Amino acid sequence: MQSSLLVAFFIPVIIMGSYFAYRQMAPFGQNSILTVDLGQQYVDFLAAFRNLVLHHPTSLFYSFSKGLGGEMLGTNAYYLFSPLNLLLLFFPGQSLSSGILILVLLKYGFASLSFCWLIQRWHLQTPPRSWAFATAYALMGWMIANQLNIIWLDVLFLLPLVIDGLLRLINNQSPWRYVVWLTLTILDNYYMAWMVALFTVLFFIWQTTRQFSNWSHLGKVTGRFCTFSLVSGLLSSIVTLPTIYALTQSKGTYTEQKIKWAFEYQPLKILAKLVPGSFNFGQMPSGQPNIYVGMLFIIGACLYFIYSHDHWPAKLTALLISALLVFSFCFQPLDLIWHLGQFPVWYPSRFSFVFCFWVLYLTAMTLKPALKINWYVAGGLLILICAITTYLWLNKTHFSYINSSQLAIGLSFALISICLLLIDYHHAPKMTNLLFVLLVIVDVTSNAAISLNHISYVSQPEFGNYTTAMNQAVRKTKQGDHSWYRIAKNFMRTKDDPFQSDYYGAEHFGSTMEPAVSTFMGTIGQPAGDGFITYSNGTQVTDSLLGFKYFLTARHHGQVNDNQVLPITSTRMDWHRIRDYHHTKLVNIKENANALPIAFGASKKILNFHDVTLDPLSYQSQIYQLLAGQSVNNRLFNVQNFDHVTFKNVQSAKQITGTTFTRREPLQSASVTLHFTPQTNDSYYLTLGPSVKSVASIKLNGRSLDQYPTYHNTIVINVAHQQKGKPISIQFKLKKQALWMQNVSLYRLNGQAFHKSRKTLQSAGLKVTNCRANQIKGTVTLRKQHQFLMTTIPYAKGWHVKVDNHAVTPFKVLGTFMGIPMNAGTHHVIMTYIPPFLVSGTLISLITLVICCWYQKRRSKRQ
Repeated sequence: MQSSLLVAFFIPVIIMGSYFAYRQMAPFGQNSILTVDLGQQYVDFLAAFRNLVLHHPTSLFYSFSKGLGGEMLGTNAYYLFSPLNLLLLFFPGQSLSSGILILVLLKYGFASLSFCWLIQRWHLQTPPRSWAFATAYALMGWMIANQLNIIWLDVLFLLPLVIDGLLRLINNQSPWRYVVWLTLTILDNYYMAWMVALFTVLFFIWQTTRQFSNWSHLGKVTGRFCTFSLVSGLLSSIVTLPTIYALTQSKGTYTEQKIKWAFEYQPLKILAKLVPGSFNFGQMPSGQPNIYVGMLFIIGACLYFIYSHDHWPAKLTALLISALLVFSFCFQPLDLIWHLGQFPVWYPSRFSFVFCFWVLYLTAMTLKPALKINWYVAGGLLILICAITTYLWLNKTHFSYINSSQLAIGLSFALISICLLLIDYHHAPKMTNLLFVLLVIVDVTSNAAISLNHISYVSQPEFGNYTTAMNQAVRKTKQGDHSWYRIAKNFMRTKDDPFQSDYYGAEHFGSTMEPAVSTFMGTIGQPAGDGFITYSNGTQVTDSLLGFKYFLTARHHGQVNDNQVLPITSTRMDWHRIRDYHHTKLVNIKENANALPIAFGASKKILNFHDVTLDPLSYQSQIYQLLAGQSVNNRLFNVQNFDHVTFKNVQSAKQITGTTFTRREPLQSASVTLHFTPQTNDSYYLTLGPSVKSVASIKLNGRSLDQYPTYHNTIVINVAHQQKGKPISIQFKLKKQALWMQNVSLYRLNGQAFHKSRKTLQSAGLKVTNCRANQIKGTVTLRKQHQFLMTTIPYAKGWHVKVDNHAVTPFKVLGTFMGIPMNAGTHHVIMTYIPPFLVSGTLISLITLVICCWYQKRRSKRQ
């Protein structure tokens, strides 16, 4: 059996390895396996995992690389708890993409091995046919479409192990395999485990109808199932309890509150997913479930209801379960249940892997070697297949992911499958088995190749060269300064660069983003939204407030190069005149003397502040001045008028902000150009509403504006600094017929007032003496005008603070940050983050484990 399982393991590994080599993905060439979220998010989380294991073990709980700082246990539980990730410890920096490819291949192999073991263990199939089933399972449509979602893939090799344990439990054997594998599934990825848990309920119901003898026995089996399922839940409490709490503070806040009893799309659209290669990029944000497992096995699942030896209650139950799963793909209430009450943001029908498992399991029970269908069944199958093909042919314009060739390929595989099922196995058993295996492998391989050919990938140099440049710059910065600080930059590959290069920044993209942080960043004029923040539109005020001590600027700024290593995403004229602190080949490192420490003495005036303005610069001014004990009337930013405006092919207007300009001659270019000449060397900032980006291209002094493209709120752009007497022009060129100048206003920073307040706040800064990912220690001296310790650490209940060895209760400031009550004088401060419910969850897990050991020992003595 072991050699048989090795064959099952290597078949999909060889198939997909050959495909990756054909596509020249690293380490086979200059392309990479990175695409969409794998290239924009997960690769950075996996780099953070390496740093967690090798350098920062306490980042298991908290990390300042997550935006402005955030809990990590819930994040890690969703993204990083796969034990296979340990493989990536051997792939640092730019080689990480090669490690991910090998990791994906391993997950293909383990999925095939696990399913092969299950169906051989319960005598459903034997080699070589079991290899065909295992390969179809590993290369199912869900896996092909979601191989980029590497965080979910473990579930494919865990699900058969859970089902094996469940079958043992139902058959009155030891329940511990079920408990162990279900617990490990929950610990590996609670999100996928939820779907597995729901499916085990359905599978249990079906199995009990297959083996029903009397109600008393059914009650006992049901009691065992519920009891040991609960035991798994309790054993995993060490992770699930703190994770559930973390989700209620982040991802859980987006849970759907209103349920519509309606179909999300026409259910017949699912039929298109029975065609090989029925997947493309457009199916990622929204679409139908990826359920292709090969034509032979799709037909085989249908034959279960005709040729299976199960009695009619089991077949009826199987039919109802199949219908429930299908309707769950498109009926909103059912869809929400499978997805933990939240509609998927991209990647719909994430639970469709259980449907594929279900189809293959029914087929494995049915397509025994000796099965030969009669001509009536073959005729019925032929009519059904032709009807589906005709429907899809007539409506193929409604499906962007299938074409005539794919329909022909699918029809060919279906016809060959029917012919194969008409062959008498006993006349040529070896040949029949060979045809069976080859047909399935060619079928699912074709589906994989066609589907993945529709997807584009990040090139290896695009990832590797950028990562190398970033890592070099961060290392150079850290070599000269080991204190606590944040780093800002004017370029970006992804919003999780801080995870990739192991530094503290203010960017993040993830499902567990805290909404309060996202709201604050949007309010100060940064691109932000549900699940992401960036720091591409800072001002001298926010640079100071948030503790950005160092700025990284691309040295090739201004070059025209389509393959530039460091994509510019920020315009920061106010950084250009700062002296270089260090530099690398591609990056200048600048030190910001205005940066505040992570915590500093502040005035209680800020506690009574309730802003109602939507103006980010007014908001920045008010909070900075109030923290420094100044009056809000002493503004840091003053509105400036433009000297004049040039109108081209649009109507003229005296007021720019809020005006909608319309193109007069539809076929001619149109623009509005704003002109001003700075009267001081202060920084000048332009506010820009989100509606402008889609209808106008913007140039600053004739050069295209560097700006991160995705934002949904008013942002702030630095347009001048140290440019007294030099004319500045800002051109808005219309892309469409009309342009709404939403929140387009010019402001000047009052440098003198800013530096006065900055010195006040810096004078009572926390001197950090020791720091870890989840703990900061330091000393601070407060004067009478400083009435509490303000931090730029996002407020969270997990923070425990001691001042002079006495516990104090922190409070929330500005609806976002943590404040610490403190009197005048010199104090020693310790701030430690412990995830809420971690201690209680650990106790529950340990107590449950002790009880389980006691129960098993007692049971062993009885036997």
